[in-house]
Amino acid sequence: MAEIYVQSLGCAIREGKVKGHTKFITTRFGNVLGSNGSVIPRFKEQIENGGPVTVTHPDIIRFFMTIPEACRLVMEAATMGEGNEIFVFEMGKAVKIVDLATRMIELAGYRPGEDIKIEFTGLRPGEKLYEEVLSDKENTIPTENKKIMIAKVRRYEYADILDTYAEFERLSRAVKIMDTVRLMKKIVPEFKSKNSPRFEVLDKE
Repeated sequence: MAEIYVQSLGCAIREGKVKGHTKFITTRFGNVLGSNGSVIPRFKEQIENGGPVTVTHPDIIRFFMTIPEACRLVMEAATMGEGNEIFVFEMGKAVKIVDLATRMIELAGYRPGEDIKIEFTGLRPGEKLYEEVLSDKENTIPTENKKIMIAKVRRYEYADILDTYAEFERLSRAVKIMDTVRLMKKIVPEFKSKNSPRFEVLDKE
């Protein structure tokens, strides 16, 4: 939603349809190691407290990069961008979260499953087993840095989306959750609900 708005506004500015000089660049990447809300600080705290270490699902996987690497790629994307690009970062190999939990327990000097238990809590509503930085209908264009690609996405006209986004804001402020999600799915048809029966019914409309 934010990408669509920012990119369409940037195109409108560049084409003189909207006054302004700001250039917008978007980056997509996975989890950043050690950042607020990431699993590593949570696992560390759970291990220090004697466990259990909680993982939502035994098969869940995620991509990770370090804070310095993420900052370096964002800054490089900003310097190479001409405006309105959506940059996608090469995240490397996905990590199985249960393997990460097991390794952290071992590094702390404990035996996984004996000294420190690993507890599976179940996927949260909307949570996916794996992450996607590209939809099925998107491709990428390479750049001079093999770790940075440009996503090829559909073009939205700024004037065409204004009324829709105004309606989205109105529904959000009124806390009309089903209508808000229904409109999101209309704007982004690739958005499919996962592990969320309440919203999965909207995908069949």
